[in-house]
Amino acid sequence: MQFVFDGHNDVLLRLWTHSKDGSDPIAEFADGTTVGHIDARRAKAGGLSGGLCAIYIPSGDLVFADPDADGSYVTPMAAPLDPLPSLAIATEMAAIALRLDQAGAWRLCRTVKDIRGAMAEEIFAAVMHMEGCEAIGADLSALEAFYAAGLRSLGPVWSRHNVFGHGVPFAFPMSPDTGPGLTDAGYALVRECNRLGILVDLAHITEKGFWDVAKTTDQPLVASHSNAHALTPVARNLTDRQLDAIRESRGLVGINYATAMLRPDGRSDSDTPIADMIRHIDHLVNRIGIDCVALGSDFDGATIPEEIGDAAGNQKLIAALREVGYGEADLTKLARENWLRILAQAWREDCV
Repeated sequence: MQFVFDGHNDVLLRLWTHSKDGSDPIAEFADGTTVGHIDARRAKAGGLSGGLCAIYIPSGDLVFADPDADGSYVTPMAAPLDPLPSLAIATEMAAIALRLDQAGAWRLCRTVKDIRGAMAEEIFAAVMHMEGCEAIGADLSALEAFYAAGLRSLGPVWSRHNVFGHGVPFAFPMSPDTGPGLTDAGYALVRECNRLGILVDLAHITEKGFWDVAKTTDQPLVASHSNAHALTPVARNLTDRQLDAIRESRGLVGINYATAMLRPDGRSDSDTPIADMIRHIDHLVNRIGIDCVALGSDFDGATIPEEIGDAAGNQKLIAALREVGYGEADLTKLARENWLRILAQAWREDCV
């Protein structure tokens, strides 16, 4: 089994949502469930040893558009969120992450040493990530508080606009060059992340925003859960020019399992073969090199291939990659070591 450290999941959103209906989030994760994609039991069965766990504030007004007769679709952008309710929700999700750590259901990791230690003890190694920074606010006053709670990675925007920048819509076919990039507050956020040692994630941001981050950050360029636009031209995927910049920075792309970002027709359909995942991995490896490609499943946040199913099916992708010729050294890089290298660099650790 190749143990996997994964670049993106939304398990905290699922646990928080269910807690509003009376479910115990600690028991749901630790004891297992039949809903969603990740819990401790299914993660262990599939070799999912840890990952970046997103604090994400849902957009209640988002309704995904259906494809037209030509297969095209454009989902209207979700409205910007109010900061104070966003802060309240983000705090509740961070509290769930901390309670899971205190209960021993997972380990909330702040260093790569923490991650490796949790993996060695077969405890899920969770890293707190923020997907869209509405909860932080333009004055960045909440950033250090979340950092103290364990935040070590963030994406300035989700697929909606906020005070820091602009997100891309869910649309096919469409370029990621859909609007402006970072605001002045966004530039300040990137610089402060560099100072603290917080990974800056380029998933969901416009192409202009991508280049704005690239000229500002002192970190490698990272898109935690994105695929190749050349193969599936949804606005969320990365152009070859963006991929080249990631390669030049020795950054990383985490393959997203979301079927709409894998299929040639851009549809959200669980009847999507693992072969489509391998097409994207091959393209990225050929374009940017084996050291710059990893996994970013989007478990609990997307429709994923039925062949994978949930975290318990993660080794099916590893097996398929092995069957098409990927050796164990390369699989180790794809499965975990590339992520651990990037995190160590962003967090300014001397070694991994």
